Amino acid sequence: MTWSNRLAVGAAGALLATGSPVRLSAQSPATTIDTIIVVNRNVFDLQAGDAPGFIARLANRLHARTRAGVIRGTLLVNPGDRYDSARVAESERALRKLSVFSRVRIDTTRLDGRLALRVATTDGWSTKPQLGYSSAGGDVSWLAGLVEDNLLGTATSLAAVYNRTPDRGVFSLGYLNPHFFSRRVQLQGLYKRKTDGKQGTWLFGVPFYETAARRALTVVGEAASERILVFRDGDTNSIWFRRTQRVGVSLGFAPHATPRDYVRLSVAAQWRREDIDTVTDTVPQRSQFGTAGAGLDLGHVRFQVLERFNSYARREDVDVSQLLHVGLWAAPRAWGYAPTAAGIGTELSAQLAAPWAGGFVVVRGAGTGVVTGGVPDSGRVAGALTVASQNVAGHTLIVHLEGARLRRPKFGEEFDLWNTQNGPRVFGIHQFTGWRMAWLALEDRILVTDEAWGLMGVGLAPFFDYGGAWYPTEAPRLGGDVGLSLRIGPTRAVRGDVAEFAVGYRFGQGFTGGRWGFAVRKGVHY
Repeated sequence: MTWSNRLAVGAAGALLATGSPVRLSAQSPATTIDTIIVVNRNVFDLQAGDAPGFIARLANRLHARTRAGVIRGTLLVNPGDRYDSARVAESERALRKLSVFSRVRIDTTRLDGRLALRVATTDGWSTKPQLGYSSAGGDVSWLAGLVEDNLLGTATSLAAVYNRTPDRGVFSLGYLNPHFFSRRVQLQGLYKRKTDGKQGTWLFGVPFYETAARRALTVVGEAASERILVFRDGDTNSIWFRRTQRVGVSLGFAPHATPRDYVRLSVAAQWRREDIDTVTDTVPQRSQFGTAGAGLDLGHVRFQVLERFNSYARREDVDVSQLLHVGLWAAPRAWGYAPTAAGIGTELSAQLAAPWAGGFVVVRGAGTGVVTGGVPDSGRVAGALTVASQNVAGHTLIVHLEGARLRRPKFGEEFDLWNTQNGPRVFGIHQFTGWRMAWLALEDRILVTDEAWGLMGVGLAPFFDYGGAWYPTEAPRLGGDVGLSLRIGPTRAVRGDVAEFAVGYRFGQGFTGGRWGFAVRKGVHY
């Protein structure tokens, strides 16, 4: 669903980092910002004639333009502040992160010898009927509903969507307000009514909303009663029933924080009541658990601005920061854990990146582990490499490689490459599942046009995929495909999610039917 990333609990701390400086020519570093000028345009510029006249006029009349106060409240600089190119660049990213604009640009200008910031934005079309269809390997999913990403020009999101997959039907209600009752306080909520259960999640608090932020406090919660389906070789291997209630609190402090780097310390605690049993819908026993932990985050932050990478006709922020996270948490017997489950958990993740003009390479790695009774119990390790280049005009060349491994995961946490869309793209539902996974993707995204009828971008992408997922008790189960996809993405919507129509020749393992496969789905997002 196009709105799910905004509503996922845990994404609240994403407004971090700085990027390439916005330089002032012949300007001293002691310049003070005298005023901020906001120029917010409607979805279409009627004077430019860049879209069919009737559509442009109707869209502009129906659309509620983003309020200037929302734009000013999102900025990380104010009149009277010393000019800082990193904070200005981060303010531009923060505006794009609101997902209500199709274009954002912050420039400097001089008015009577005084420095002014000119914030120019163009609204995206935010009222979106949801009519979606996807098919891969003969397995069909569809959705219908309505999403408003900019309610009354306040950057508040409301969503009501029904999604039908071969597994279940899900009716979702979502709400996201990035400035609930003050400039930085966020509130998120997501309720899912499923044909086989229900789930609700929420988040409230103030995250690390900028690189230089000193404090953060968030509270999260979940309540669920649902089936968990575990698949093996494309078929349902087992069905479990899960009931849970969860509340967690996280508090962060940055002893060092500038617009370019930070050192952050965090502590967190969680209370959880959870039962997983066979699918009887009547779990007789209730277990309560408590965990607590602490973490250290180091970051030297940098973003690269690219166009036509994952979308069309818009500037995209690619994270090329150097990051390190170390965490330690405890699940003691005194807080409800059985002797065989109580223990210590560790977390370690890192990102290294090297950008260049028109491209980048990013390496990521992460690992978690739980030790009970002095011996390893469960864990996860994962790594990924992404190389992208736009140094050939009209082409975006991408090489992506990733792999991961699980040890004794919880039910429902197995890898399923059809759900996560990080596997061969013209294979069917649940055909690659397991505790091990690997995926190699080669893709050349060729631009056909960035503004077809002033409404959409169009491109082609020859691709090669090879990968799969499997369980420890079986040999690696790998398959591949090679083919061509048609990529179409909106240029006037608040989000530039690309739809992909892919046809490919399949080889290796993990498929039934003919060698040729066809998929209609959301484009791969690197």
